[in-house]
Amino acid sequence: MRINIQFKDRVGIAHEILAVLAKRGLNVVAVEVDPPNIYIDSPELLEYMLPDLQTDCQQVRGVGEIQVLDVLPGIRRRLHLDTMMAAMEDPVLAIDASGRVMVANAAAAAVAGATEAALCGMSLSQLLDDPDTQNELIKAGFRMPSREVTLKGEPFFMEVTPVSEPLFQELSPSGRSVGAVLSFHTPARIGGRLHALQNSAGNGSDLIIGESEQIRALKIKAARVALVDAPLLITGETGTGKELLAQSCHGMSPRANAPFLELNCAALPESLAESELFGYMSGAFTGAQRGGKPGLFEMADGGTVFLDEIGEMSLYLQAKLLRFLNDGKFRRIGGDKEVKVNVRIISATHRNLRKMVQEGLFREDLFYRLNVLHLEVPALRDRPDDILPLARHFIERACTQSQKPICRLNSSACAVLVSNRWPGNVRQLQNVVFRAITMSDQRVLDAADLDWAEGSISADEVNLDTTENWELSVSAFEQSLLERLYPQYPSSRKLAARLQTSHSMIATKLRKYGIPGKR
Repeated sequence: MRINIQFKDRVGIAHEILAVLAKRGLNVVAVEVDPPNIYIDSPELLEYMLPDLQTDCQQVRGVGEIQVLDVLPGIRRRLHLDTMMAAMEDPVLAIDASGRVMVANAAAAAVAGATEAALCGMSLSQLLDDPDTQNELIKAGFRMPSREVTLKGEPFFMEVTPVSEPLFQELSPSGRSVGAVLSFHTPARIGGRLHALQNSAGNGSDLIIGESEQIRALKIKAARVALVDAPLLITGETGTGKELLAQSCHGMSPRANAPFLELNCAALPESLAESELFGYMSGAFTGAQRGGKPGLFEMADGGTVFLDEIGEMSLYLQAKLLRFLNDGKFRRIGGDKEVKVNVRIISATHRNLRKMVQEGLFREDLFYRLNVLHLEVPALRDRPDDILPLARHFIERACTQSQKPICRLNSSACAVLVSNRWPGNVRQLQNVVFRAITMSDQRVLDAADLDWAEGSISADEVNLDTTENWELSVSAFEQSLLERLYPQYPSSRKLAARLQTSHSMIATKLRKYGIPGKR
């Protein structure tokens, strides 16, 4: 039976309590003293003996009640710790001040190819391929930045948490350490964390906003190609949302629970882009991180790598990427060991890759490897039905970011948005809305707010040199807008529904400007 005897702390009281059990001939196998409690495990103690034991113990000055326990607190903590360590997917080692392993979990034992018991007592230098790491840890007082190490030939990202004595910790948070807890994370685990931080907006087809025929058809096609584990090339003008489409395809694919990592090929010089994709070994070049660094391909193992603006990639990197696509193998910069990963490549570009192939600016063999599956994102001007839903979505987001009440658009603002050609596509629309929300205090946005924000976004529809005053300018704009939209919506009711205004107002305007057709 396991019991807890409460007492008022004084010198020798624990010894006196144990003497009571000894007089009764009760063997004690475990004792934990944590004033004002003493926890005792006595297998020979039975329940019927408790009243007499309570009477004897109360003869000792300062002893209180006896409580029955299911398990001693120290044993409970040990069981929970063992269960927690066993449940951890990443290898974890607890080492003492000399670098000797004190505790190891099952994941560490699996990587080391030994039992947990066999790991205990081994020095860290016996496990790590770089024996100097142990000496560096001890010299730094186990306060070292996270770095990559090689554990039994496999790369891991090592995080160090120093263990300090309570007394020294109270005196100084950076006081003497008596060891450390080392956590080892594979590149894929690091990639999973990056994916969780960078892609919190959601996954799947919900990322693509729009209900036009073009977008509905694109969503259907995207859902089909997402299920096929083959390279995908996404083309379209700048600002159409190719990255969101790539994220959507990843979210609908069997790789949805694995990392989605991206690289903009136009944003980095060739040398940096190569190290970002393939990683590098320690000392591979001047300024290289100590211990090396995994690349996107390693961190996205099992998932997807999105290469944006693939048309800007140098011919040298194109050759390396082609080799990787052939067998999924690559070498880190400065390394001689081949690494094999399982990654799907989604690439995107606004350039004409076929023309670049003809001009010798893009490898023909790489083009056909990337263009196994293909999606074309339509320009915003080709799907005017999506302009207002997108604008309202951006308004809601901008108002939330600005901590303002949700605004809405009046009919003139809607007309200006629909009539603009949007050469910058969805990105330009988002910028227009964000600037208007930021600079305007109105709950209802007018065309003037949008015009001020973008700088006459509809100047191509109205010749400003021929307008004499505000009324004439508005009339000229209204006539231009109605003449442009009426052929697509050839009735006052359809046109009113398109512009989200009254049928009678549209009918009046059509008669005013003498636009022919059905009223």
